[in-house]
Amino acid sequence: MGDNLRRFLGRALRCALVIAVLTASIGHSYQVYASEATKKALQEAKDKLEETKGQLDDTKDQLSDKKEDISNLNQEKGKLETKLDNLNSQLSEVSVNLSDLEDQIDTKVEEISNTQAELEVAIDTKDSQYASMKKRVQFIYEKQNFALYDMLMTTGSFADFLNQKDMIQALSAYDRKMLLEYEQTCTDISNKEAELKKKKTELDECKVKVEAEQSRVSGLVSQTSGSINQYKKDIAGAEEEAKAIESKAKDYESQIETQNADVKALEAKLAEEIRLSKLAKKSAWRNISDVSFAEGDRYLLANLIYCEAGGEPYEGKLAVGAVVINRVLSSVYPDTVVGVIYQSSQFSPVGSGRLALALANGSATNDCYKAADAAMGGATNVGNCVYFRTPIPGLSGINIGGHVFY
Repeated sequence: MGDNLRRFLGRALRCALVIAVLTASIGHSYQVYASEATKKALQEAKDKLEETKGQLDDTKDQLSDKKEDISNLNQEKGKLETKLDNLNSQLSEVSVNLSDLEDQIDTKVEEISNTQAELEVAIDTKDSQYASMKKRVQFIYEKQNFALYDMLMTTGSFADFLNQKDMIQALSAYDRKMLLEYEQTCTDISNKEAELKKKKTELDECKVKVEAEQSRVSGLVSQTSGSINQYKKDIAGAEEEAKAIESKAKDYESQIETQNADVKALEAKLAEEIRLSKLAKKSAWRNISDVSFAEGDRYLLANLIYCEAGGEPYEGKLAVGAVVINRVLSSVYPDTVVGVIYQSSQFSPVGSGRLALALANGSATNDCYKAADAAMGGATNVGNCVYFRTPIPGLSGINIGGHVFY
């Protein structure tokens, strides 16, 4: 057991740099299958990469359009804000004018009140003066003879009589003059009152117009403020959409980065397969009789068959065992069952831990052991195939159960 392990380790070190990914048989055909599958996978990866690049370009266009929308919205918002400033200035001016009008109206009301008071005083004075004059005139006409007699008898001379007569005439003329002046004053006051009332009416009408203008401007201010708030909401929404688009673009960029790496990996894989294809043409194959199986190889192989083809018919189980033994026989792979099965990244149950679990539980069935015995005895139903997998478009080979062998 110790010698076999040492031989395995030595051979494993010698084969550490040999990677066989999709090879199938000693002949030219299985290498072509592997390379074609990789070529197809590479083309699909490139197509997917181009698709993602197209999606990224579309997303960038969407982002550009959205940023333009945001710019336009900000411009409209700026215009509305300027309009709002102007409206607020107009509203302030209208409010000042309205306040001035109200002050003027108050002044006119006070002037009208004062004028009405003056008019009442003038009318009272006029009435009093008129009454006095009326009494004097009535006295003169009613007592004319007595007055003349009295004046004649009481005056010392005719000259004095004429002077008293002139005085009476002057007094009468004065009364008439004063009456005319009071009448003119009343007329002037009445005209002034009418003028003040007319001015007040004009001011009232102007006030109504200013109040209407104030209401209109206030409405525009309110409407413009509402529009600005709506633009702010629209801008906020557009910015959120832009962030989402930017995030989407970053996702696409990340996908492109990953897909570029996948393409490079597949390109490297294809190059390696081509290298192995050329190498396989020159490689040598041993005869099954030249192989010395170690203790435990049967148990290991049977459990690998269980993990890879436990649900397959016996033919599928034998095919899996034959692939392992074909690798042992090929100079491209390790020359022991242990080396082949545990070669890096070759059999998925090894990496996933399923094989270790099967080995621990002894999960292999009788058919699995039967297939392992047959394969280790040199039986094969897949020729020199060294690969198998679930079928994919473009990959041809020997189809058994759910696998294609190539």
